[in-house]
Amino acid sequence: MIGSVSLVTAFALAACGTGEEDSMPDQDMDSGEDNSMDEDMHEDMDHSSSGEVPDDLEEEENPSFEEGSQATVEGGHMEEMEGAEATIVGAYNTTAYIVSYTPTNGGERVENHEWVVHEEIEDVGEETLEPGTEVTLDADHMDGMEGATAEIDEAEETTVYMIDYTPTTGGEEVENHKWVTEDELSNIE
Repeated sequence: MIGSVSLVTAFALAACGTGEEDSMPDQDMDSGEDNSMDEDMHEDMDHSSSGEVPDDLEEEENPSFEEGSQATVEGGHMEEMEGAEATIVGAYNTTAYIVSYTPTNGGERVENHEWVVHEEIEDVGEETLEPGTEVTLDADHMDGMEGATAEIDEAEETTVYMIDYTPTTGGEEVENHKWVTEDELSNIE
């Protein structure tokens, strides 16, 4: 029974991005449950995208990392990203959200997905959304995300970047990954 609960918990934590507190491979700090399967599930996912962005997403005029420049992913929201060298594809000024949602394809609830930008939320005004707000996602970073009902967990006004990178765990280059925040990048030394 305990093993089943741990397995269900591990699947529930699986997402493109989870909060840093959930990204430790052996133990979820909040619940004490083992989530070592979380990172394994990311290895089979394709984190590339078409590179299309919402029409109303505003380009950052003076980003810390310019388009075409190189950066190191620090503290990325997936193990395969941490320490990877990235090429900046685009930089945008927005509010980035951590969200929890139930996929429209019937999968387990995804907790603390990092990141969805303000412009990827349906029927949203200009004001930053407060934690606890229920929204409908208009993002397709993962199967079952588009059209899903989600809850805002956290909001951060920041520059977000679309990047290309090669996973540090091996595998093919990821192109047009959405999104990493400015504090998840550093200059290459």
